[in-house]
Amino acid sequence: MAPITEVEGRRLALSNLDKVLYPATGTTKGEVLHYYATVAGVLLPHLRDRPLSFLRYPDGPDGEVFFVKNVPAGTPEWVTTAEVPRSEGPTRMVLVQDLPSLMWAANLVTEFHTPQWVIQAPGQADRLVFDLDPGPPADVMDCCRVALWLRERLAGDGIEAYAKTSGSKGLHLLAAVREASSERTSEYAKGLAVEAEQAMPRLVLHRMTRSLRPGKVFVDWSQNAARKTTAAPYTLRARAEPLVSAPVTWEEVEACRAPRELEFRADDIAPRVGDHGDLLAPLLDGGRARPLP
Repeated sequence: MAPITEVEGRRLALSNLDKVLYPATGTTKGEVLHYYATVAGVLLPHLRDRPLSFLRYPDGPDGEVFFVKNVPAGTPEWVTTAEVPRSEGPTRMVLVQDLPSLMWAANLVTEFHTPQWVIQAPGQADRLVFDLDPGPPADVMDCCRVALWLRERLAGDGIEAYAKTSGSKGLHLLAAVREASSERTSEYAKGLAVEAEQAMPRLVLHRMTRSLRPGKVFVDWSQNAARKTTAAPYTLRARAEPLVSAPVTWEEVEACRAPRELEFRADDIAPRVGDHGDLLAPLLDGGRARPLP
């Protein structure tokens, strides 16, 4: 029997706590759940009101990995769900609004992926995102160069950008925006990706063409589309090690001289939050959101 745990008055069955999910580090499912409980204070505000897509890896990253967009079977009735408009017809999706819901979802062993809008205004962007994805031999240091260029370019339009690691090989750039549809935000982001490629043609690519990727940083602007999602801040990733999509300071981006300097594992995050608080907290301050030019 799975042990029953009570979280803020909700009863939860947490299963297979001794199961090793990350063989490279020996990290167990119990440790993964402990990680999410520890970072809930900074993670939950970035999930709130956003219909979640779950990338599940119940047997670890080497096992089956699959996307779940609809409400999973067996979801407790106290977990918030909402109807989400889609081109193929509306679907019900999960909103993780509180700690019990987070622990229930974490027990499914999942990466959390969010759209750039909230359920109160589907398709009305409140986030701008760039996913900087290096094609080997390019690496995160090349992403840092591109991120710094984009940061300055966005600042020229009055938009303040914040960075986090992807939890894989690259970087994510985020900004709070307002009064813009997902379509308009996508257009704007694509325009900046094209400008970045023109400014740094040997380093940057704005198209996904696989054959052009080696040695370049693909500036993926497409995740601004209403139907697309991006790995949430503080989510663990289904990688060989328990890497986290971790917020970073611009000083860290500027100073990066080796990929390992921007690799953060589950154990690194609580001390970082202790030192910095939530580096992405400004994204949650509506007063800082800017209209697109």
